[in-house]
Amino acid sequence: MKTEKIFSVGIDIGTSTTKMVVSSFLLKNVAGVTHVPRIEIIEKTVLHQSPIIKTPFINRDIIDMKKIEEFIFQQYQLAQIAPTDISTGAIIITGESATKENASEVVHTIADGAGHFLVATAGPDLEAIIAAKGAGTLQQSKNSAKVIANIDIGGGTANIAVMQFGEVIGTCTLHVGGRLIEFKDGRVQSISPPLMRLMEQWANPLAVGDAADDARVSQCIDEMVGTLAMILSGQCTDGEHPLLLGHLPNWHKPVDAIVFSGGVASCIYENECTQRQYDDIGEKLAKMLIQHEQLQSFLWLRPEETARATVTGAGTQTTEISGATIQVDAEVLPLKNVPVFNCHMESAKDFNTTVKTAVERADDLFSIQDNRSPFALYFSELPYLSFQDVHALCQAILQHLATRCSKDIPIIIVIQSDYAKIIGQTIQAIHATVPIICIDQIKVETGDYIDIGEALPSGVVPVVVKTLAFHSK
Repeated sequence: MKTEKIFSVGIDIGTSTTKMVVSSFLLKNVAGVTHVPRIEIIEKTVLHQSPIIKTPFINRDIIDMKKIEEFIFQQYQLAQIAPTDISTGAIIITGESATKENASEVVHTIADGAGHFLVATAGPDLEAIIAAKGAGTLQQSKNSAKVIANIDIGGGTANIAVMQFGEVIGTCTLHVGGRLIEFKDGRVQSISPPLMRLMEQWANPLAVGDAADDARVSQCIDEMVGTLAMILSGQCTDGEHPLLLGHLPNWHKPVDAIVFSGGVASCIYENECTQRQYDDIGEKLAKMLIQHEQLQSFLWLRPEETARATVTGAGTQTTEISGATIQVDAEVLPLKNVPVFNCHMESAKDFNTTVKTAVERADDLFSIQDNRSPFALYFSELPYLSFQDVHALCQAILQHLATRCSKDIPIIIVIQSDYAKIIGQTIQAIHATVPIICIDQIKVETGDYIDIGEALPSGVVPVVVKTLAFHSK
């Protein structure tokens, strides 16, 4: 059977570092000649990993886009790949870089000029999930009942994703990172605002110009590590804590095991501290994490990737064909780069609350500056549904999505089992004018992005699942 090769690129512009990965994927129709086509990736190869460079800034608030573009095109040359050869991929701006004045301009400009990209300006929750996938921790958790926390520590933030049985059950982000205090010529050159707020309670705070070996530097790091340990142990209830970025931990099971990824993890597992060249606290932070008594009470697991976890998490994993029992509004297809949120439906009860919660959480994850974006609700394990159950579920979907939908923001439902046709047709029977895409036989996860192509003559649609993860086997 004929195979097709596509090329994918992942680019991560972080607080401290910028890096890039070029991969190739071999696609093949694995169904028989008389069967509905089923395209799968049968081979994945990393062709080129860039060096990890210091993220270039013009000043503290503006990313140097020209230097990043030069770096990217230099990597294309080294990989012997032209930008026009790229079919897909992701450019992700993470950590404190995502807060810079020109962050959005940078990702969109580079995406337009450097290939066909999935553009994801990741918020901290989504970033935590991407890093957990890239580190291999999500895959690792699929075969374990243990509750595992992946802690991705870069220059500015620690993004925590907690998972069990291959599902993310919660996230949290802290101002804990290797560049929150920087040095020059043996003196403190800069202290991040969150640490300044933390030290407001101190009688004698650390200040710019103090010695790099001042005991208060260690005290700051100790506070960071202690806060992380409290978060992982479920002991932090202070929603206004100066090191908390966003919400308190939202998982409800005790953490059993921890995995570190990100630049600081290079110091923890590999004795290869990428932070050293930057004259900051990264190496000392890693040492204090290793030595912390409360953190030692967890089981420590090793990641597949450390400093490259997020960029490795920016690849394409699989391309699929939907089932034949689907309901699609042809006028709104094709759809590109639609983020997915998993709506857990364990029983045929209280559909309204379950759908309402899922829609609210999806809005929190994917909306940018109060602008609602289209997203797909994914029902992974629907219980047996009677006709009355189907009607109740469709009413709940319409109640929370109908008022916001349009040709630009249709209702998009993805189902693992064979309910798409009946759910799609029932929604249209209740509300005839609502644009609806309802497909099945697709397996996705929260944080994946999907492209849905136009319907084929056989009645199926091609679906590209852009799992922001790349797991080497």
